[in-house]
Amino acid sequence: MNYLGKANLCNDPNIAGPVITISRECGCSANRIAIKLSKILTGYSYQSENKKDVEWKWYNKEIIEKAALELETNPEKIRSVFLGEVKNSLHQVATAFSTEKMYDAEDQNVIDTVSGVIRKIACDGNCIIVGRAANIASKDIPRHLSIKLQAPLEWRTHRIMKISNMAYFEAQNYIQTIDNERDLFIEHIAGRKIENSDFDIVFNYATMIDDHIVDAIVNVAKNKKIIL
Repeated sequence: MNYLGKANLCNDPNIAGPVITISRECGCSANRIAIKLSKILTGYSYQSENKKDVEWKWYNKEIIEKAALELETNPEKIRSVFLGEVKNSLHQVATAFSTEKMYDAEDQNVIDTVSGVIRKIACDGNCIIVGRAANIASKDIPRHLSIKLQAPLEWRTHRIMKISNMAYFEAQNYIQTIDNERDLFIEHIAGRKIENSDFDIVFNYATMIDDHIVDAIVNVAKNKKIIL
């Protein structure tokens, strides 16, 4: 994939960042973590030795909107690439035992543009990026901390039932569909299956509250000199 060099962004990863990326299984609230983390890190940057008044921003759907502006297209067309149906049913029949998702040239242009937007945001630093395979686009940046939120399927099913008023099997099917789409997309970007070992920290969202997760992320970021 050539997105790491797209638009000649971030020629020197060593001076890029800091950036925190958050991947999540469906049913885990990454946005809540990102919001709290952005507020705490913004306050921390002013209290640090450098006394820099730096605002940490978090990004999710804004990335889609930025990419849509670059491509001069409707954001919904970009969203469909990330969470659309697997394309080309004939190909699916021919590769019944394959987990590969088909992307056409137009899709790939969207993927490259979104990855370029993510790369630019990550290089500018002081940001938290949720989803969109951001951990892959940022993996060579030294001041990068990658987080994954996961939880047992049963727990996530009951959570989706509660917040979305879905029946049990409807919620479970929804979760599995979203998880599969996300996995196939990130595998397409990375060129391989992603494991938990690809992340710096993996949290069980079913056993930890948001504040504990945020505190742990901040402490690790400080100890790893990702924030100074």
